[in-house]
Amino acid sequence: MAKFLVTGAAGFIGFHTSERLLARGDVVVGLDNLNDYYSVKLKRDRLDQLLVRPGFSFHQIDLADRDAVGRLFERERFEVVINLAAQAGVRYSIENPHAYVASNLVGFVNVLEGCQRSGSVKHLVYASSSSVYGANKKMPFAVHDAVDHPVSLYAATKKSNELMAHVYSHLHGLPTTGLRFFTVYGPWGRPDMAMWLFADAILAGRPIDVFNHGKMRRDFTYIDDVVEGIARVADRIPARNPEWSAINPDPASSFAPFRVYNIGNNQPVELMTMIAVLERELGRKAELNFLPMQPGDVPETYADIDDLTRDVGFRPSTPIEAGVERFVRWYRAYHGV
Repeated sequence: MAKFLVTGAAGFIGFHTSERLLARGDVVVGLDNLNDYYSVKLKRDRLDQLLVRPGFSFHQIDLADRDAVGRLFERERFEVVINLAAQAGVRYSIENPHAYVASNLVGFVNVLEGCQRSGSVKHLVYASSSSVYGANKKMPFAVHDAVDHPVSLYAATKKSNELMAHVYSHLHGLPTTGLRFFTVYGPWGRPDMAMWLFADAILAGRPIDVFNHGKMRRDFTYIDDVVEGIARVADRIPARNPEWSAINPDPASSFAPFRVYNIGNNQPVELMTMIAVLERELGRKAELNFLPMQPGDVPETYADIDDLTRDVGFRPSTPIEAGVERFVRWYRAYHGV
């Protein structure tokens, strides 16, 4: 049993991660600012599921509030921190860049400082994103590849998180692990993501927007697989890589206690295939509104997960058909459809 801080605990991945840790007997302190980027009711509904669980407590705090975050770390003495709080969304980062700086940069340095100053934190695990691969074309995306050409501000903040974490691993010996998530979906998901948007529109008889004229592939990763990966990684404190070379530096490891992993299904799916599976589960056909590629978007994602498999013995494997069926079953129950 360990004492965890899970930031973004009212969010999609944070909620499921908290449930997973509680189920195995850990103590979880949840933090979230409950902002209105999407439905606050949905966030509170998730929280309601957690607040009845033994071992869970919650603090409504904004990570950008340095003093409040510092007091929380000083008081609670966490052993492991899982930072999943962030301003999400590639397209929204074009419209509202300052929100990403406040949450993803200022908020993250406050987490790093909290970990470093408390002296109790043995491991910081934090959410990065597959979006850091940006303009890369080599497939599958590997953590050993350079990721120096982001194509959205959101991606740039996530790359920045990895760089900031490395500094604290180097200067303070803080073990840090970054997780690059690939298109996470499932029950209790986010209303701004494709699976929910499409289901909502199809059931309402509205057209769905299909970008890049449907020529998109995504490494859709079911939430249970993501959470299993997070839990296993959290239990494995990274060590210094004795083979790391400054002449030929490996971006995925370091002379410091620092690691980066992909968590993806390793099986990219055509967007039109996902839509067809969703149509079948909903029992309705979608009206398709084909549009060009959106700024900041990429045509394909595909995760190389060899490092994750080698180090923690786990490979995400939920097929799109099973994941969509579970999502639709939850969606209908939640909305009473």
